[in-house]
This record gives sequence, C-alpha cells and structure tokens, in this order.
Amino acid sequence: MSNGIPLTDDDRWDWLETLREKAVKELEGGAQGCVVTCSALKRRYRDVIRKAGQEADDVVVRFVYLRANEALLLQRVRHRQATTNHFMKDDMVKSQFRALEEPDLTETDVIPVDVSGTLQQVQSAALDRVKGVIREQ
Repeated sequence: MSNGIPLTDDDRWDWLETLREKAVKELEGGAQGCVVTCSALKRRYRDVIRKAGQEADDVVVRFVYLRANEALLLQRVRHRQATTNHFMKDDMVKSQFRALEEPDLTETDVIPVDVSGTLQQVQSAALDRVKGVIREQ
C-alpha cells in the first residue's frame, strides 16, 4: 500500500492469519488483552480474525468499526498529503470503499463508531463504547 498499490485478497490471507495467531499467543502468554488494528474491509477478513475466539479458550473478539463516508476520508487524506506527504492517495481511498463490506446487524461483535468528529471526540466515543461492551461481559 505504501507503494500506492491496493492489496488484493491473496495479499491479505496469510497476513490476517498471522495477526490472529500473534494475538492469541499474546493472550495465552498471560496478556490481559490485545488490540489488533487492520482495515478488515470484508466480512470474510473479519471472519479470519473471529476464529481466534473459536480456537482459544477465553478469547473474546470485538471489532471497532470506524464509520465514515468517502468524502470525509478523502478530505482527511488530502490534508495528510499536504502536511505530511502521507502515502495514501485518493485512488486508494476509493479502492477501499469499493472493497468495503460494511458490518451488518448479524455481526454482533462489531462496535460502530462515527468518526465525523474531531480526533479527540472519536477517541472518546470509541473508548466509551468499548468500555461499555467490556462492562456488559
């Protein structure tokens, strides 16, 4: 992606499985929790990560879905390009939106967070939502 080329499904499978395996290993090693970040644009990508909850005892998987519209993300990427020479370009944002399979109501392990606010507002909302889910468990 840093070369301006979107990843394909074939590029992702081993990487997603490695992420899952490393997270489970951390938890089995005594970590109280583990946060993995990745785009998981498609349901089948999320399903690869979900297997961690099926393969290991006491592993609970949750996804924080940072919900935004394409126009907002294009605006933010353009700002990053102008201020930091960020690698993400417009066509990559558009490619990710074409690939996106938004979580639906059957994906009960997804915590949606609207990202249209400021960074601080989004961080606070995400933390509040995650804490709420943890309290419910």
